[in-house]
Amino acid sequence: MTIHAILVLFLLIVAAIFFITEWLRADLVALLLVVALGVSGVLTPEEALSGFSRSAVITILGIFILTAGLARTGATRALGVQLMRLGGHSELTMIVALMVVAAFLSLFMNNIAAASVLLPVAVGISRERQISLSRLMMPLAFGTLLGGMATLLTTSNILVSAALHDANYRAFELLDFAPIGVPLIIVGILYMVLIGRRLLPRRGPADWERLMLASRTRLADVYGLGERWVNARVPAVSALVGRTLAEVGLGSDLGVNVIAILNNGHSRLAPPPSERLKGGESVFLQARAEQVEELRARGLEILSEPARLESLSDGDIGLFEVVLSPRSRAVDKTLREIRFREKFGLNVIAIWRQGRPQRVGLGELALKPGYALLVLGPRARVGVLQDDGDFIVLTDTAEEGVRTQRMPHAIVIMAIAITLAASGLLATAEAVLAGALAMVVVGALSMDEAYQAVEWKSIFLIAGMLPVGLAMTNTGLAVMFGEAIVNQLGAHGPLVVVAGLLVVTTLFTQVMSGQAAAVILAPIAIHAAEAVHVDPRAFALAVAYGCSLAFITPLAHPANVLVMGPGGYKFKDYVRVGALLTLILMGVILALLVVLWGL
Repeated sequence: MTIHAILVLFLLIVAAIFFITEWLRADLVALLLVVALGVSGVLTPEEALSGFSRSAVITILGIFILTAGLARTGATRALGVQLMRLGGHSELTMIVALMVVAAFLSLFMNNIAAASVLLPVAVGISRERQISLSRLMMPLAFGTLLGGMATLLTTSNILVSAALHDANYRAFELLDFAPIGVPLIIVGILYMVLIGRRLLPRRGPADWERLMLASRTRLADVYGLGERWVNARVPAVSALVGRTLAEVGLGSDLGVNVIAILNNGHSRLAPPPSERLKGGESVFLQARAEQVEELRARGLEILSEPARLESLSDGDIGLFEVVLSPRSRAVDKTLREIRFREKFGLNVIAIWRQGRPQRVGLGELALKPGYALLVLGPRARVGVLQDDGDFIVLTDTAEEGVRTQRMPHAIVIMAIAITLAASGLLATAEAVLAGALAMVVVGALSMDEAYQAVEWKSIFLIAGMLPVGLAMTNTGLAVMFGEAIVNQLGAHGPLVVVAGLLVVTTLFTQVMSGQAAAVILAPIAIHAAEAVHVDPRAFALAVAYGCSLAFITPLAHPANVLVMGPGGYKFKDYVRVGALLTLILMGVILALLVVLWGL
């Protein structure tokens, strides 16, 4: 083994540790790898930076924008609503409908985007039909993962295809995954209907689903808002008059949440810290019982009549449930740090965490995946929150800013882009990029919105990881690992070798991103196939499918994280439902590789 090979192996081990522990962000780790490979001389500067010019990166970037165009025009949501309403009223038919729709959308959308689009729809329909969300959320996530197996437009599939191109083999085309992927979708849905549904948990009324199944009129009761609401008045003659909320220190000193200020029947929701108090105003607060005396000490008059939510609500103001998106920038940050109130003009009045609501001290609480935020404010501002990308609004709302008049344009553009890519008239990257630009030209979204739609963390992660595969090939590491696998399993035939690769890839995917697993294992699979004289594209397919078998842990894919909170799931729930599904799908993959590729 050469010095460069040892260095690449060392860097891969270090990177894997960071991917698994998340001590550093995955995209930062990938970029550090690029620098290390270039500075060390393992790769030339052009090779180290080649990931940023690869067609795989352009394809993924274009998919983000195309997906955003469909979402911005309301096309995906409208399709989801219409198809899911055909699912009947029973839990069984709803699971089937949800998984079919999720899989269909994932054929041409990013899996996370498909799950994000369908999540509010699923929540609304579950309320209408009184079906527990713990019975629907995991099928939703699994449906998106299954759909992604049947198309090239899944990130890990694109990366495996890029590895083939680098090894001078024909890259995969758009529909090359369908012969195995479509049967996997069918088998996965049948499993959830016949077996998985019986393994799904049924959470009790104290869990998150109690909140999600509540009608909008009961949200205040579910969160127990009445237990903490205080109605106070600013005396006409008082030292408080003319002082700002920041100067009074209700939030910063006491941890009291100022919901609204009422004056002459008009309410000012989510008042900023610079708001100046006036004599005779009513102030709606959230405070603990022990904080009431402190409020009196600061000069507020506490009224005997408790504050009532109804006095703030009208046709333009309401309660909304919000969860963090899978890759939200707000994770591990507080509402105060992200300036939630100032940015969105909305007030978070409770957070559902660990099976119960928290109503005070919200500004200092670090937000985590799975938390639910109960937001009070003008309906017109909810569209701003929804467009931000860091949050997903679960409550059905009038979709502000949705350009429904551009919906036909967006659908036609997506159809043309997919057709051009599938027919081979244009390379996939060119067809997708042309479609993304067309979305901007016709006004489905603006150029600024197109930039915002791109998940830049993923782009930099992929661009940073792609040269790793090149480094493994150049230093002989890919050949070495490929031969090691063949030496251990080759005597039993190609099928056993590819089965070993499938198992290893699946295990890698559970603890690190499927993107990283694809970049590391695809070159090894190609060289292993060469060693046993089998078409490398067959082995590459096994790696690609293994990267999508992310059913066993919530950490294996962001779509699993997204539904973990709404479904009230625990880590063990994914293992119980997903482990058997993974084994069954592995068997189907291997059987179809034998039939279709002659292994």
